[in-house]
Amino acid sequence: AVVSTQSTGTGRAVELGRELLAIWGYDRVDDIIWVKTNQLQRLIRTGRTGHWINHGKEHCLVGVKGNPKNFNRGLDCDLIVSEVRDTSHKPDEIYGMIERLSPGTRKLELFGREHNTQNNWLTLGNQLDGVHLEWEDVKQKYFARYGMSLPF
Repeated sequence: AVVSTQSTGTGRAVELGRELLAIWGYDRVDDIIWVKTNQLQRLIRTGRTGHWINHGKEHCLVGVKGNPKNFNRGLDCDLIVSEVRDTSHKPDEIYGMIERLSPGTRKLELFGREHNTQNNWLTLGNQLDGVHLEWEDVKQKYFARYGMSLPF
C-alpha cells in the first residue's frame, strides 16, 4: 500500500488533484490544510497566488492505494500553520504527520523537488537531480522498463 500526498495549491488545482488521484487508483481519504505564515508568524496576505483572491493556504491531498495495515486514524489535526520557505518547500510537519498516519508503508510524493525528498519516500518530479531508488523491487521494475543502470 502507498500513502500519497500531493500538494495541489488552491482552487481548481484541488479539484484536478482529486480527479488525478482517482484516475491513478487512489482513494482520497483526507485533506491537510497548510496555513502559510511569514517570519513573524502572521498570515500571508499577499503573493498573487489566486485568480480571484490571494491565497494564504494550500491543500495537501492524502490518498491511499490498497488497504494499509496499521493505519493510525485520529492522531493528528488536518491543519498545519507554518512559515513559507522556498518555492514548493512544504512544511516539515507534513512528512511526520503522514509517517504517523501510516507507519511502515511506502510513501509517494508527486511533483516533488530536491528539497522535498525524504528517506523511505518515492519522490517524483521533473525538477529532481537524477534518480534515486531505495526499494529493490522498484529498482528491478525500473531497470526492466528503461534498461539502464543508475549510480546507487
